[in-house]
Amino acid sequence: MSQENVTGKDLSDMSIEERVSSLQEKHASLEQNLMDENSRPMPDSVAIKSIKREKLTIKDEIERLRL
Repeated sequence: MSQENVTGKDLSDMSIEERVSSLQEKHASLEQNLMDENSRPMPDSVAIKSIKREKLTIKDEIERLRL
């Protein structure tokens, strides 16, 4: 039997929703970092590649959790 909180949502669902929310915040932060890096006079292509890779990893994790 699953535990439910006062809203009737399964507690494990709340954990997933919280994780997704956290990942979305991290993704938004990385997007800001990417914009900041691209606005520099000489953007660091290695940093840009790393930020994009991390954003993609987070996006994939969000999609996996939503299934």
